Amino acid sequence: MDLGAITKYSALHAKPNGLILQYGTAGFRTKAEHLDHVMFRMGLLAVLRSKQTKSTIGVMVTASHNPEEDNGVKLVDPLGEMLAPSWEEHATCLANAEEQDMQRVLIDISEKEAVNLQQDAFVVIGRDTRPSSEKLSQSVIDGVTVLGGQFHDYGLLTTPQLHYMVYCRNTGGRYGKATIEGYYQKLSKAFVELTKQASCSGDEYRSLKVDCANGIGALKLREMEHYFSQGLSVQLFNDGSKGKLNHLCGADFVKSHQKPPQGMEIKSNERCCSFDGDADRIVYYYHDADGHFHLIDGDKIATLISSFLKELLVEIGESLNIGVVQTAYANGSSTRYLEEVMKVPVYCTKTGVKHLHHKAQEFDIGVYFEANGHGTALFSTAVEMKIKQSAEQLEDKKRKAAKMLENIIDLFNQAAGDAISDMLVIEAILALKGLTVQQWDALYTDLPNRQLKVQVADRRVISTTNAERQAVTPPGLQEAINDLVKKYKLSRAFVRPSGTEDVVRVYAEADSQESADHLAHEVSLAVFQLAGGIGERPQPVTP
Repeated sequence: MDLGAITKYSALHAKPNGLILQYGTAGFRTKAEHLDHVMFRMGLLAVLRSKQTKSTIGVMVTASHNPEEDNGVKLVDPLGEMLAPSWEEHATCLANAEEQDMQRVLIDISEKEAVNLQQDAFVVIGRDTRPSSEKLSQSVIDGVTVLGGQFHDYGLLTTPQLHYMVYCRNTGGRYGKATIEGYYQKLSKAFVELTKQASCSGDEYRSLKVDCANGIGALKLREMEHYFSQGLSVQLFNDGSKGKLNHLCGADFVKSHQKPPQGMEIKSNERCCSFDGDADRIVYYYHDADGHFHLIDGDKIATLISSFLKELLVEIGESLNIGVVQTAYANGSSTRYLEEVMKVPVYCTKTGVKHLHHKAQEFDIGVYFEANGHGTALFSTAVEMKIKQSAEQLEDKKRKAAKMLENIIDLFNQAAGDAISDMLVIEAILALKGLTVQQWDALYTDLPNRQLKVQVADRRVISTTNAERQAVTPPGLQEAINDLVKKYKLSRAFVRPSGTEDVVRVYAEADSQESADHLAHEVSLAVFQLAGGIGERPQPVTP
C-alpha cells in the first residue's frame, strides 16, 4: 500500500469540514457537491474488499429515486448482493475520517479483515444519468487506481445491471455474459420464449406505457426494446429528453401521491408502469372506466408472481418449498390472499431490502417485494438443476410447464430487484394467463391504510420486535396500540423508528379509510405522549 500516493491523491479529493455521513441500505446519499471525497474513498474500499474476497466488486454511482441535485454511491458484493454489514461500518468510518487519519483507518480495515495486500483486485463501475455522475465516477476510478486495483468502467447502467455484471463475473459466466449485450440477450430470449406459449390471437398485440422517471431506465429500455419487440411494444414517457430526473414522475412519486406521473396521457384501462430513477423499482397502475386511478404496488406484483410459480410447480408435480417474504408494510389483504387462497406461506422481516433478500435465500424459491415495488425472485441452484432436468424428461404438458419455469428463472435478475426484468416477468405472466390489468388488480382488494410521522426528541426510545410489528419500549406503548386496534374491524397498527431522522413512522389499516385514519391518528397521539413527541401534537387526518 503506497501510503504517500494515497495521501497525495486524497488531498485532491478533500473532505469538507464537519461533514458526517452514514452508509445505509442505499449506500451514501447527499447533495452531489459533498461527495467527491466519499467517491475517492469508496474506490479505495472497493479494492480492499476485492482483495479480501478474491472477487470482482461493483461500485454504483446513483441516488436512485432522490432529486437530481443529489447523488450517492453503493458497493456491490461478489454475488451481486449488498455490501456485508461489517464493511458498511468500514465504509462509514473511512468516509468520515479526517485527512490525517486516512492512512490509519485504511491500515485498521486491512488488519481487521486480514486483507492480503499482494492479492490482485478488480472493480467494475456503473453510473446513472445525473449531471454529477460522470465526474464522481472518475473520483472512484482515482481511488481504485491509486491502490493498484484494475477496473472496468461500464459507464451508464441501471443499478440492477451493475449487480448483474458483478454476479456474472464472479460465477465464471455461468449466470450470464458480463456485457450489456449479454444482459439484453439473456432476458429477451427468455421473454420471447415464454410469450410464444401465450394463446392470444394476433390482434391482441400487447403494448405498455412506461414512465422512465427521466432516468437511466429510458436509455437502456430503448437500447433493449428491439430484442423483445415481437412479444411486447413499449411506449416510453419521461425519457430524459426534457424534464428533471424523478421530478413529478417515477415509481416513488406515483406510489406516494397515488396519481399518474406528469407527461403521460392515460386512456381508461391502459396498462402503465413507472420505474424509479435507477430502474430498480417498478409499480403498475391504470385508470378505470370512471377515470379513477388504481395503483398496483409491490404486494400485488409479488402475489401475481408467486401464484403463477405455485401453479407451475403443481402442474410439474414438484413439491419445492416456495415462500413469499414481506415487511410489516405489506397490506393485510395480500397476506391473507396468499396464505388462505393460494396456500403460499408468507414470512415477515424487518424493513429493508437486505433483510428480505436474506430471508428469501432460505427457500427453494423465495419471492420478495417491498410495497414500493423493489423486489425479485430467488431460485436455489438445486431448483435450477431439477427444473432443467424436468424440462427434458417429463411428458408433454408437464414438460411445457417445466420449460416455462426454466424461462422464468432466466428472466429474473436474481442479483437484485430490477424494474426491466420484473416488467418482462409481469408482462409474460399476464399474457400466459390471459389477464387484463383490471383482472390482476381484482385478485384481492387492499385494506384502506394510512401512514403518518411523529416527530420525537430521540427516535432511539422506540425499540421493536417481531419484524417491527410490536413495540418493546417505551413501556405501555404496545398496550396502548393493542387497545386502540380493538376498536376497529380488520385493523392492525404498528410503529417503528425512522432509520435516518428523529421521527417515528406510524402505519394503520382497517376496514374503511375513515377507520384507518382515526386509528393512525390515535396511535400517533399515543406515540407523542409516551415516546417524547416534540412540536405540535398530531392533528386528525383530513381526507
